[in-house]
Amino acid sequence: MERSPSRCGNVSCESTRPLVVTIDGPAGAGKSTVAKKLAERLGIRYLDTGAMYRAVALAGYRQGVNWQDDAQVRRLLQSIELHIEEDRIFLNGEDVSDLIRSPEITRETARAADVFQVREFLIAQQRAIASRESLVTEGRDQGTLVFPDAHVKFFLVASPEERARRRWRDFKRKGIDISYEKVLEELLQRDEQDSRRPFGALKKAPDAIEIHTDGLTVDQVVDILLTHIRKHIGTDSPSG
Repeated sequence: MERSPSRCGNVSCESTRPLVVTIDGPAGAGKSTVAKKLAERLGIRYLDTGAMYRAVALAGYRQGVNWQDDAQVRRLLQSIELHIEEDRIFLNGEDVSDLIRSPEITRETARAADVFQVREFLIAQQRAIASRESLVTEGRDQGTLVFPDAHVKFFLVASPEERARRRWRDFKRKGIDISYEKVLEELLQRDEQDSRRPFGALKKAPDAIEIHTDGLTVDQVVDILLTHIRKHIGTDSPSG
């Protein structure tokens, strides 16, 4: 089969379809940071699926949607148009990139993400994007549910203590006063919730490559992922 380098960024791939790399794992494992850096190194798109869920949650919050009411959710989704441009997300033409990061929308997103119609709506959009261009995507279910036929799948893990330390340091940098013990407690609760979600539960795909990130820098993790990508898709070395 003829290779299609232009559809795979800075790598050549054996498939005529765009390259898809998924990164799943628990909260605090470093998925977002690693995914952004990996996409940059590969010269392809980073798809922020979390921002997509947050944008839907914002729309629902503004309209006072009851997420348990199927008819309300259906009308909401029919009224939504999402557009992602670089690291900005637009909801019906409005740049909501900053608005979706508020504590209120974070809580609303947790409710919206458990609604089957919402996940179905966004999964369809994510797959449509992947049909047009190569990307790196991260979350809980990207390699299991959204892109089960992804070229390469990763599952990032780290000890709860290491993940809590990372989160605690992030909070400190933002000026948020919270104890490490509280961060650890909330992270363990999040792990339990994510593993029991009715749709898109945190689960390692059978063919995912597990990477332990304890004690590693972001660049070190990205280098490891790049090595596996070269090996698995039989490509020339990614540039960067």
